Amino acid sequence: MRPPDPHAMSRSFAFDLEPGQKLGTSYRVEEFLGGGWEGEVYRVVEVPTGISRAAKLFYPRRNPRNRTVKRYARMLERLRSCPMVIHYHHTERLAWNGEHVTCLVSEFVDGLPLPELVRERPGRRLEIFEALHLLHGLAEGLECIHDAGLYHGDLHAENILARRQGLSFELKVFDFFHHGRPSRDNRQDDVIGAIQVFHECLGGARRYASQPPGIKEICRGLKHGLLRERFPTVRRLRWHLESLDWSRL
Repeated sequence: MRPPDPHAMSRSFAFDLEPGQKLGTSYRVEEFLGGGWEGEVYRVVEVPTGISRAAKLFYPRRNPRNRTVKRYARMLERLRSCPMVIHYHHTERLAWNGEHVTCLVSEFVDGLPLPELVRERPGRRLEIFEALHLLHGLAEGLECIHDAGLYHGDLHAENILARRQGLSFELKVFDFFHHGRPSRDNRQDDVIGAIQVFHECLGGARRYASQPPGIKEICRGLKHGLLRERFPTVRRLRWHLESLDWSRL
Protein backbone atom coordinates (compact mmCIF):
# COMPACT_ATOMS: atom_id res chain seq x y z
CA MET A 1 0.00 0.00 0.00
CA ARG A 2 1.50 3.35 -0.97
CA PRO A 3 1.78 6.29 1.48
CA PRO A 4 -1.02 8.87 1.49
CA ASP A 5 -0.91 11.29 -1.41
CA PRO A 6 -1.21 14.88 -0.12
CA HIS A 7 -3.05 15.91 -3.29
CA ALA A 8 -5.76 13.36 -2.53
CA MET A 9 -6.87 15.27 0.56
CA SER A 10 -8.64 17.82 -1.63
CA ARG A 11 -10.18 15.32 -4.06
CA SER A 12 -13.61 13.78 -3.88
CA PHE A 13 -12.11 10.39 -4.77
CA ALA A 14 -8.88 8.73 -5.87
CA PHE A 15 -8.20 5.69 -8.05
CA ASP A 16 -5.76 4.02 -5.59
CA LEU A 17 -4.92 1.21 -8.00
CA GLU A 18 -2.94 -1.68 -6.51
CA PRO A 19 0.02 -3.58 -8.03
CA GLY A 20 -1.24 -6.54 -10.07
CA GLN A 21 -4.62 -4.92 -10.78
CA LYS A 22 -5.80 -5.08 -14.42
CA LEU A 23 -6.25 -1.80 -16.24
CA GLY A 24 -8.61 -2.33 -19.14
CA THR A 25 -7.88 -5.44 -21.18
CA SER A 26 -4.26 -4.75 -22.09
CA TYR A 27 -2.42 -3.48 -19.01
CA ARG A 28 -1.45 -4.59 -15.51
CA VAL A 29 -0.58 -2.06 -12.81
CA GLU A 30 2.99 -2.29 -11.46
CA GLU A 31 3.38 0.76 -9.22
CA PHE A 32 2.08 4.22 -8.40
CA LEU A 33 4.36 6.97 -9.77
CA GLY A 34 2.65 10.18 -8.66
CA GLY A 35 -0.49 12.24 -8.54
CA GLY A 36 -1.55 15.81 -9.21
CA TRP A 37 -4.53 18.04 -9.80
CA GLU A 38 -5.58 16.27 -13.03
CA GLY A 39 -5.08 12.63 -12.12
CA GLU A 40 -2.75 9.81 -11.12
CA VAL A 41 0.18 8.21 -12.96
CA TYR A 42 1.11 4.53 -12.75
CA ARG A 43 3.77 2.32 -14.23
CA VAL A 44 1.93 -0.42 -16.09
CA VAL A 45 2.95 -3.44 -18.13
CA GLU A 46 1.47 -4.11 -21.54
CA VAL A 47 0.28 -7.68 -20.99
CA PRO A 48 0.77 -9.07 -24.53
CA THR A 49 4.35 -7.76 -24.85
CA GLY A 50 5.65 -7.26 -21.29
CA ILE A 51 6.71 -3.70 -22.17
CA SER A 52 6.50 -1.07 -19.41
CA ARG A 53 4.45 2.05 -20.09
CA ALA A 54 3.26 5.02 -18.07
CA ALA A 55 -0.51 5.45 -17.72
CA LYS A 56 -2.08 8.70 -16.54
CA LEU A 57 -5.69 8.33 -15.37
CA PHE A 58 -7.59 11.61 -15.41
CA TYR A 59 -10.17 12.36 -12.74
CA PRO A 60 -13.55 12.64 -14.51
CA ARG A 61 -14.37 15.88 -12.68
CA ARG A 62 -11.12 17.40 -13.95
CA ASN A 63 -11.78 16.19 -17.49
CA PRO A 64 -15.26 17.35 -18.54
CA ARG A 65 -16.20 16.05 -22.00
CA ASN A 66 -12.60 14.82 -22.32
CA ARG A 67 -11.34 18.38 -22.86
CA THR A 68 -8.35 18.07 -20.51
CA VAL A 69 -7.11 14.86 -22.12
CA LYS A 70 -7.48 16.26 -25.64
CA ARG A 71 -5.57 19.39 -24.69
CA TYR A 72 -2.83 17.37 -23.00
CA ALA A 73 -2.45 14.83 -25.82
CA ARG A 74 -2.33 17.53 -28.50
CA MET A 75 0.28 19.42 -26.53
CA LEU A 76 2.48 16.32 -26.16
CA GLU A 77 2.09 15.62 -29.87
CA ARG A 78 3.26 19.16 -30.70
CA LEU A 79 6.31 18.57 -28.49
CA ARG A 80 7.19 15.13 -29.87
CA SER A 81 10.54 16.44 -31.20
CA CYS A 82 11.58 17.79 -27.78
CA PRO A 83 13.83 15.24 -26.03
CA MET A 84 12.81 16.42 -22.54
CA VAL A 85 9.12 15.62 -23.13
CA ILE A 86 7.68 12.15 -22.54
CA HIS A 87 6.41 10.61 -25.78
CA TYR A 88 2.65 10.13 -26.00
CA HIS A 89 1.28 6.87 -27.47
CA HIS A 90 -2.53 6.73 -27.28
CA THR A 91 -5.59 7.09 -25.04
CA GLU A 92 -8.03 4.50 -23.76
CA ARG A 93 -11.52 4.88 -22.38
CA LEU A 94 -12.12 2.75 -19.28
CA ALA A 95 -14.97 2.00 -16.91
CA TRP A 96 -14.07 2.49 -13.24
CA ASN A 97 -16.58 2.19 -10.37
CA GLY A 98 -19.41 3.27 -12.65
CA GLU A 99 -17.45 6.21 -14.06
CA HIS A 100 -16.02 6.68 -17.54
CA VAL A 101 -12.31 7.36 -17.16
CA THR A 102 -9.76 8.31 -19.82
CA CYS A 103 -6.26 6.91 -19.57
CA LEU A 104 -3.37 8.46 -21.49
CA VAL A 105 -0.61 5.93 -22.23
CA SER A 106 2.94 7.11 -22.88
CA GLU A 107 6.52 5.88 -22.77
CA PHE A 108 7.84 4.79 -19.39
CA VAL A 109 11.04 6.62 -18.49
CA ASP A 110 13.58 4.71 -16.46
CA GLY A 111 14.73 7.53 -14.21
CA LEU A 112 14.38 8.81 -10.67
CA PRO A 113 12.33 11.77 -9.49
CA LEU A 114 14.93 14.50 -9.12
CA PRO A 115 14.52 14.90 -5.31
CA GLU A 116 15.17 11.18 -4.89
CA LEU A 117 18.30 11.34 -7.05
CA VAL A 118 19.60 14.31 -5.05
CA ARG A 119 18.93 12.56 -1.72
CA GLU A 120 21.22 9.73 -2.83
CA ARG A 121 24.15 12.11 -3.33
CA PRO A 122 26.68 12.86 -0.53
CA GLY A 123 25.30 15.60 1.68
CA ARG A 124 21.91 15.24 -0.07
CA ARG A 125 22.91 17.79 -2.69
CA LEU A 126 24.62 17.95 -6.07
CA GLU A 127 28.16 19.21 -6.53
CA ILE A 128 28.39 22.57 -8.30
CA PHE A 129 29.42 21.20 -11.70
CA GLU A 130 26.77 18.46 -11.55
CA ALA A 131 24.12 21.08 -10.83
CA LEU A 132 25.36 23.29 -13.67
CA HIS A 133 25.06 20.35 -16.09
CA LEU A 134 21.54 19.75 -14.78
CA LEU A 135 20.54 23.40 -15.23
CA HIS A 136 21.99 23.46 -18.74
CA GLY A 137 19.94 20.36 -19.61
CA LEU A 138 16.79 22.01 -18.26
CA ALA A 139 17.54 25.18 -20.22
CA GLU A 140 18.04 23.24 -23.48
CA GLY A 141 14.83 21.29 -22.90
CA LEU A 142 12.77 24.37 -22.07
CA GLU A 143 14.19 26.18 -25.09
CA CYS A 144 12.81 23.43 -27.33
CA ILE A 145 9.40 23.68 -25.62
CA HIS A 146 9.33 27.48 -25.92
CA ASP A 147 10.44 27.36 -29.57
CA ALA A 148 7.42 25.13 -30.22
CA GLY A 149 5.21 27.96 -28.95
CA LEU A 150 4.39 26.32 -25.60
CA TYR A 151 5.52 26.42 -21.98
CA HIS A 152 5.51 24.09 -18.98
CA GLY A 153 3.75 26.23 -16.37
CA ASP A 154 4.56 24.25 -13.23
CA LEU A 155 8.25 23.33 -13.27
CA HIS A 156 9.60 22.03 -9.97
CA ALA A 157 11.87 19.22 -8.82
CA GLU A 158 9.04 16.73 -8.19
CA ASN A 159 7.94 16.68 -11.84
CA ILE A 160 11.41 16.12 -13.28
CA LEU A 161 12.75 12.60 -13.89
CA ALA A 162 16.53 12.38 -14.08
CA ARG A 163 19.09 9.75 -15.00
CA ARG A 164 22.85 10.21 -15.04
CA GLN A 165 24.20 9.99 -18.58
CA GLY A 166 27.97 10.47 -18.78
CA LEU A 167 28.86 14.01 -17.71
CA SER A 168 25.28 15.21 -17.81
CA PHE A 169 21.72 14.07 -17.14
CA GLU A 170 18.92 12.64 -19.23
CA LEU A 171 15.89 14.66 -18.16
CA LYS A 172 12.16 14.26 -18.68
CA VAL A 173 9.44 16.60 -17.46
CA PHE A 174 5.78 15.82 -16.91
CA ASP A 175 2.64 17.33 -15.35
CA PHE A 176 2.50 20.35 -17.65
CA PHE A 177 0.09 22.97 -16.34
CA HIS A 178 -0.44 24.70 -19.67
CA HIS A 179 -3.51 26.88 -19.19
CA GLY A 180 -4.02 30.04 -21.20
CA ARG A 181 -2.08 31.45 -24.10
CA PRO A 182 1.72 31.30 -24.01
CA SER A 183 3.18 34.66 -23.02
CA ARG A 184 6.48 36.26 -22.08
CA ASP A 185 5.47 36.04 -18.41
CA ASN A 186 4.71 32.33 -18.28
CA ARG A 187 7.86 31.48 -20.24
CA GLN A 188 9.86 33.57 -17.79
CA ASP A 189 8.16 31.63 -14.99
CA ASP A 190 9.62 28.45 -16.54
CA VAL A 191 13.09 30.03 -16.40
CA ILE A 192 12.60 30.99 -12.77
CA GLY A 193 11.36 27.47 -12.02
CA ALA A 194 14.53 25.96 -13.54
CA ILE A 195 16.75 28.24 -11.45
CA GLN A 196 14.77 27.40 -8.31
CA VAL A 197 15.35 23.70 -9.03
CA PHE A 198 19.08 24.42 -9.48
CA HIS A 199 19.14 26.29 -6.16
CA GLU A 200 17.41 23.40 -4.35
CA CYS A 201 19.79 20.82 -5.82
CA LEU A 202 22.76 22.77 -4.44
CA GLY A 203 21.37 22.60 -0.91
CA GLY A 204 18.88 25.47 -0.95
CA ALA A 205 18.87 28.38 1.46
CA ARG A 206 21.04 26.63 4.06
CA ARG A 207 23.95 26.51 1.59
CA TYR A 208 23.38 29.70 -0.37
CA ALA A 209 25.61 32.03 1.68
CA SER A 210 28.64 29.82 1.03
CA GLN A 211 28.09 29.49 -2.72
CA PRO A 212 30.73 31.05 -5.03
CA PRO A 213 30.02 34.28 -6.94
CA GLY A 214 29.27 32.49 -10.22
CA ILE A 215 26.40 30.57 -8.60
CA LYS A 216 24.99 33.67 -6.94
CA GLU A 217 25.08 35.45 -10.32
CA ILE A 218 22.68 32.77 -11.59
CA CYS A 219 20.40 32.47 -8.55
CA ARG A 220 20.31 36.21 -7.68
CA GLY A 221 18.77 35.44 -4.31
CA LEU A 222 15.77 33.91 -6.15
CA LYS A 223 14.35 37.42 -6.49
CA HIS A 224 11.96 37.17 -9.39
CA GLY A 225 12.48 40.73 -10.63
CA LEU A 226 16.25 40.29 -10.78
CA LEU A 227 15.92 36.91 -12.50
CA ARG A 228 13.53 38.28 -15.14
CA GLU A 229 15.91 41.17 -15.79
CA ARG A 230 19.02 38.97 -16.08
CA PHE A 231 17.41 36.04 -17.94
CA PRO A 232 14.44 37.38 -19.93
CA THR A 233 14.42 34.18 -22.00
CA VAL A 234 15.63 30.63 -21.48
CA ARG A 235 18.01 31.13 -24.39
CA ARG A 236 19.74 33.89 -22.43
CA LEU A 237 20.12 31.50 -19.51
CA ARG A 238 21.65 28.85 -21.79
CA TRP A 239 24.06 31.39 -23.30
CA HIS A 240 25.09 32.49 -19.82
CA LEU A 241 25.86 28.91 -18.78
CA GLU A 242 27.82 28.23 -21.96
CA SER A 243 30.01 31.33 -21.45
CA LEU A 244 30.39 30.98 -17.68
CA ASP A 245 33.64 32.23 -16.16
CA TRP A 246 34.80 29.12 -14.33
CA SER A 247 37.26 31.14 -12.24
CA ARG A 248 34.20 32.45 -10.35
CA LEU A 249 33.24 28.94 -9.26
